[in-house]
Amino acid sequence: MTIGLKTPSNYYIQLITTFPPRPITNEQELIATQNQINAILDKGNITQDDRDYLRVLGTLVYDYEQQHEKMPILKGVALLQALLEESELQPKDLVSILESESIVLDVLNGKRQLTEKEIQDLAVFFQIDPTYFVE
Repeated sequence: MTIGLKTPSNYYIQLITTFPPRPITNEQELIATQNQINAILDKGNITQDDRDYLRVLGTLVYDYEQQHEKMPILKGVALLQALLEESELQPKDLVSILESESIVLDVLNGKRQLTEKEIQDLAVFFQIDPTYFVE
């Protein structure tokens, strides 16, 4: 018995024939691939073949973006704001670290600098390197 890939359905063959997955080499190909992804997502009623094909296209987009699009490095207050948003936290959720909500708001509004201890505590809380909190 040979174990291998399952035979693709006619629909999957239609997908890869209509828009063959290829490594993305420029912005036009990136946009075309993203448009293809959106077209499949917009149709609703996503099948397993759609999910498999989207996974392939998504990997191609990810690979291109990793090579060509530099992510901005957030530091200090901008990082803290992003971490709050990403973690779906409110300023009041940092009171245990920064002592009061007014201090948290002062830090977020740039009216107050973080102390070394606060930086260390925030780093532990968010599980990141404390140097990212230093601007």
